[in-house]
Amino acid sequence: MAADAGGFTDPPAEVLAEAAAAFGLLSSPSRLHIVWALAQGESDVTGLAERVGGALPAVSQHLTKLKLAGLVRARREGRRQVYFVDDPEVVTVVRVMVGQLTARTDRTPTLVRRSGHGA
Repeated sequence: MAADAGGFTDPPAEVLAEAAAAFGLLSSPSRLHIVWALAQGESDVTGLAERVGGALPAVSQHLTKLKLAGLVRARREGRRQVYFVDDPEVVTVVRVMVGQLTARTDRTPTLVRRSGHGA
């Protein structure tokens, strides 16, 4: 691990790979919406599908990926699985990022293209 000029130590390669994988999973708008919804409170797959506007099988597949990555957990309540985000840091990261982008969007009346390519 090397320290930069600011005195911060670079994290190990394994940690960077794990963070990149988590961000990769959250790069899907559907999965990000699911994590955002679960950051507000726990839900079963049916409630999540209704909230995020996704088909039940698709939301279930997204939840499986998020569970395997350790970003969400589930517990059984009778016959249903209730999903939740069990990591307050993940909740914080998602809330800060979405909150900042929402505030930026609220301040910018029209979408500004950042590249010369079509939207």
